[in-house]
Amino acid sequence: LREAGARRYPLHAPSVLNIPSSAHGKTPARSVPAAAAVPTPEGLQSRRRKLLEEDGPVVQAGKRQRQRYVTKVGKCQVNLGNIQEKKRFLSDIFTTIVDLKYRWFLFVFMMCYIVTWVVFGTVYFFDAWVRGDVRHRGDPEWRACIENVDGFVSALLFSVESQRTIGYGSRMVTANCAEGVILLMAQSIVGSMIDALMVGCMFVKISRPKKRAQTLIFSKNCVISHRDEKLCLMFRVGDLRDSHMVDAKIRAKLIKSRQTAEGEFIPLEQSELNLGYDTGEDRLFLVEPQIICHVINRRSPFWDMSAESLRREQFEIIIILEGIVEATGDRCLATGMTCQARTSYTEDEILWGYRFEPCMSLEKGAFRVDYSRFEMTFEVQTPAASAKELHELKELERQEHSTLSLYWDHLLQPCAP
Repeated sequence: LREAGARRYPLHAPSVLNIPSSAHGKTPARSVPAAAAVPTPEGLQSRRRKLLEEDGPVVQAGKRQRQRYVTKVGKCQVNLGNIQEKKRFLSDIFTTIVDLKYRWFLFVFMMCYIVTWVVFGTVYFFDAWVRGDVRHRGDPEWRACIENVDGFVSALLFSVESQRTIGYGSRMVTANCAEGVILLMAQSIVGSMIDALMVGCMFVKISRPKKRAQTLIFSKNCVISHRDEKLCLMFRVGDLRDSHMVDAKIRAKLIKSRQTAEGEFIPLEQSELNLGYDTGEDRLFLVEPQIICHVINRRSPFWDMSAESLRREQFEIIIILEGIVEATGDRCLATGMTCQARTSYTEDEILWGYRFEPCMSLEKGAFRVDYSRFEMTFEVQTPAASAKELHELKELERQEHSTLSLYWDHLLQPCAP
């Protein structure tokens, strides 16, 4: 625990991402307060004390390691296996080659050229051997199909020189045979196709903006506190480069297993967290670090989650930041490529009753961002009750105030003669 006065909560051993072997495994139930039919002033005061008796910040207790769906650096921890129809990958050979790791990509790149050179070199040598050019080596009166090709090595050199248009001048196709001309045309066409495919794959692979995501950072923790009198879940994002992301958008997914009313177990169910889609707040101008806010309202999956029930929950929040890479030299877009950065937060990485410290200051002629304060948080007074309980408490207070107002209005009303 971070503070000596913080509450101690028992560790919850099983993880929701460790899918149970039995279909009867259930996630821990949430505690929902019973609604009183007609609240009395004594019951209202008792409930208010119960909800607000510990409104200090709550920090997660340490939990044992469990399997994450997405790592903190954005790598998806999902392995695909037992794929039967692997021919589907060959139908999109371009994407398949681009998605290869660099060592396999370079191996395929080299083998495409080497195999082509060897195949056509073998065909050239076979043609020279069938026509008798090899046996008439050094005969000045013999009309060879390909000059100075008298063995496999010379045929291989002629294949490399022809496909790469080197042309040293010692070996060339003559007009004495039609098959030599046809083979030369075929190799030129095949070589051009390989150049187009391999050069295209190489350009796309080295220009993919995957490394651009390394300079898009997320805070290590989420915080829950009040903002504008609403309970909110917040995290911070930042961009370390001077070249900014164009049309940056941010989304959040909640990954949580659950069991339906019919007893069906749904592992790793995905649900959307609203980060301001209806108001446009999910579109960012990411010049300085931004604090992204999810308002915990009736439509939020955290509506009835309190600081106490958070200890028993098992879930993972996936954050996805997308944007177009801006050019470094001018105002135009580089290639229109979209960059995506991801991270995740588990329930033990959520700090209840904390807020992020400001990291911007005003200097002479500009604003300054201090990234050393990017992860810093400070404690704020936050009730440990859920947003639903706080809403019910406000409704009870409103009803009590309305009842008292009617009562005093009735007492102050003048008696009729």
